[in-house]
Amino acid sequence: MKMKTVLVIINCIILAIGNCGGPLMTRLYFRNGGKRIWFSSFLQTSGCPIILLPLLFSFLTRHRQQQEQEDTKTALFLIKPPLFLASVVVGLLIGFDNYLYAYGLAYLPVSTSSLIISSQLAFTAFFAFFMVKQRFTPFTINAVVLLTLGAGSLALHADGDKLPKETRKEYIVGFVMTVAAAVLYAFVLPLVELAYKKASQRISYTLVLEMQLVLCFVATCFCLVGMLADGDFKELGREAREFKLGGSKHYCVVVAFTAPKLYGQIQICLFRICLLLKLGLFINSSFLLLHSNIIWQGFFLGSIGMIFCASSLVSGVLISALLPLTEVLAVLFFKEKFQAEKGVSLFLSLWGFVSYFYGKIQSEKEKKKTQEAELSQLPATDSVA
Repeated sequence: MKMKTVLVIINCIILAIGNCGGPLMTRLYFRNGGKRIWFSSFLQTSGCPIILLPLLFSFLTRHRQQQEQEDTKTALFLIKPPLFLASVVVGLLIGFDNYLYAYGLAYLPVSTSSLIISSQLAFTAFFAFFMVKQRFTPFTINAVVLLTLGAGSLALHADGDKLPKETRKEYIVGFVMTVAAAVLYAFVLPLVELAYKKASQRISYTLVLEMQLVLCFVATCFCLVGMLADGDFKELGREAREFKLGGSKHYCVVVAFTAPKLYGQIQICLFRICLLLKLGLFINSSFLLLHSNIIWQGFFLGSIGMIFCASSLVSGVLISALLPLTEVLAVLFFKEKFQAEKGVSLFLSLWGFVSYFYGKIQSEKEKKKTQEAELSQLPATDSVA
């Protein structure tokens, strides 16, 4: 199996876990008394130090290879200033996007939020067309229209989908914030692809990890400033004591659990989500949120990794494709309502997804036929002994 195929499989797995588990963990925080939006935004990217583990492994591997070849001194990091600055800009955008998404999820059910986020594919296709010259097909346009209509259908009969003790104004603000988060992240995906194409150095997966570390660190600092401005640090102690799932006596256990490497930890976290939601384990808000940031790190790493392995549009398609699963999990675990509008939206989203991939398959077939026709027209030459 080729290394690129292995990377695609790994990124698909961690993207699936992060894309499905992240919203559930964040919603579980707000559902059980959490109110700090900037704190929730901060934790979406604050798990980035764990990326240092695979980077350390990569450095040691390069160092050993260069010693064997008696090469020059091994560089600690591969990223160069232009790509570093691009990562800083993307990190600021992601930090703001985290806030928009967390704000929306504070007032919307996960199933509703997921269906709105599915419209992200339409915006990703739009931005990719202008930024990285992504080619459109009738199937792509059809998918964009269907996904947009699917998200728009949720605006109908919004009163029936409000959370308990939530006003209509809060619901509308949450809806708008989620749409804004979808648009902004749809802009970020082709922006990252553009940074790859414009980079003055060879893009390797190690470089992708370094970019991920930089942009998540910048996003975390951005949200940290928001926490300071909003006074979150003054409220976190009281919030932990009042959290419905328990106090702070498991904090030492939390620290012990956050040490393992990213991939194994994400799998363990997904298993714990099921236990959390179905069995009602006695845990505290710190335990919940510190696991949340590990899972969210899987989402960001998976989406950026898929851009490296394929394109920003493919990354957007996978994110949209996983949203129906997130919606089903939300209905099962949180007992959220599933009105007719959600059914229509889910149907349109799945239809759009199938349309896109059918078009992709047809496009690849036509491309293969064209290449074969061009090869058959080449003049045959006899070999000379």
